[in-house]
Amino acid sequence: MDPGNNLAWATHMDVIDKLNQLDIKRICLIKPSALGDVVQTLPILPAIKNRFPDAHISWVINSGLEPLIEDHPHLDEAIVYHRRGNWHQQRALFQKLRSSKFDLVFDLQGLFRTGLMTWATGAKLKIGLETARECSQLFCHSLIPDTSKHVPAWLRYWRVAQLLGQGEMDATTIIPVPKQTRQKILQQLAPLGELVIGVQPGARWETKRWPVDKYAHVLKRMMSAYNASVVILGSKDEQNLAEQLTELIKPAAHSAKILNLCGRTSLKELTSILSEIDLLLTNDTGPMHLAAGLGTKVVSVFLCTSGVRSGPIGKGHQVVSTNVPCAASYHKTCPQRGNKHHQCFQELDSARVEYALSKSLATLPRKRRIA
Repeated sequence: MDPGNNLAWATHMDVIDKLNQLDIKRICLIKPSALGDVVQTLPILPAIKNRFPDAHISWVINSGLEPLIEDHPHLDEAIVYHRRGNWHQQRALFQKLRSSKFDLVFDLQGLFRTGLMTWATGAKLKIGLETARECSQLFCHSLIPDTSKHVPAWLRYWRVAQLLGQGEMDATTIIPVPKQTRQKILQQLAPLGELVIGVQPGARWETKRWPVDKYAHVLKRMMSAYNASVVILGSKDEQNLAEQLTELIKPAAHSAKILNLCGRTSLKELTSILSEIDLLLTNDTGPMHLAAGLGTKVVSVFLCTSGVRSGPIGKGHQVVSTNVPCAASYHKTCPQRGNKHHQCFQELDSARVEYALSKSLATLPRKRRIA
């Protein structure tokens, strides 16, 4: 039960009844991070707007991810959360949440800090997911059923649309990109030729990072067989990895080209790149979800995470998973020792990923990159 509201813990039907009874004018989504999760949440914005066309919709989001929702046609306001902000910034956030007088709040992060944000709104109806932890569920009136961790992440968020009676809508990812940004990216990609493969060799967890030499082996084969050019993507922290990959695949370049943009793109620029390339080869990362949401086909490598639970949304993607006993265990560091340490790196060989890439490339239409 929410100690600060007079609506007791409600059943699913109670919540539906309440949604129909309330005059909902102000709605808040609380989903600060991470990149992939925010991208997978974006499709519910059109659904919410369709259900409540006159409502003011706000989104609490990490400061670094704000560009993802900037200028979204179905969002009225971004409320920026500074994860490592000072006391004054945190106080201002909670004052903003309280003064906004929201009628309906969705806590889609489900952590103690977002539970506090949810409580601070004083909203008439506060809803979370079954993945809520750290006691965050205590600040909600109800949790949407069939949203446990065993449900694919994109579908957990889409349950919001279903709750609102909008589940039959197309799940659409909208990320507006300024014209000048798109033109800049098109100019960078234009010299690369007709077939451009993006590659994301890094990942935040070490257990998600398939070895760079294996990526290089696959890319060299693709560059030779398909005359494919390569765009290397990633964060500033992954620049050394990108430079290693660049050096490893240079001998196979010939008439193909290599463009290393790792650590050199904004979120809007990354969005534009992923919209324009023909295919993305990647670990389980935020850019994987971003590419899939934008309609770009993905070949993804899964080691410690599950391709079912955490895989890309949409059809036509290729998911290649390791078969070791500890696969999909969601360990951030390898739990094995001795000769089994990082055994998934070796078990998932390059041939399987190469086959998945070839299968995808054989059916892809070429994109025309005209600035």
